[in-house]
Amino acid sequence: MDQQNLFETPTTYRLLRLENLAALAICAGLFVAHLAEIRWWVFVLLFAYIDVIGYLPGAFAHRRAGGRRIHRVFYVLYNSMHSAVSALLVAALWAWLVRPEWALLAIPIHLCGDRALFGNFLKPFGVSFEPAAHPAFVHFRTSYANASVTREGGPDAA
Repeated sequence: MDQQNLFETPTTYRLLRLENLAALAICAGLFVAHLAEIRWWVFVLLFAYIDVIGYLPGAFAHRRAGGRRIHRVFYVLYNSMHSAVSALLVAALWAWLVRPEWALLAIPIHLCGDRALFGNFLKPFGVSFEPAAHPAFVHFRTSYANASVTREGGPDAA
């Protein structure tokens, strides 16, 4: 992907997930190494706020909509809470206002876990809130693959 081609191939998507898996492994290792020092109520709070604010409202709206589009605010909430920028801001504010602590690992564990384990990244407004293939993207992917096989290396060549 680059600034002119805003999409991922299956290979580049898997590589992004792999990067997040590496970050998740590092955070999980630190988590295990400092298990005795973690305040559990803080860990649970910091792990849960991301989905309580960012995912659950949109998930409920999506289910209630019965196939109709849901309001953009649900995408904004999701993307805001699942952004590394807002995560860093929350962690920095917590460390400054409360104290630095190992329970803050809940935030990158949640975000990296979503990306590495479930393949969930930020949500564009034009796709379903819950994962579903967009017909235009299915068409693009087929066209891209067919056009690429005539070039050396195919669609996922380095």
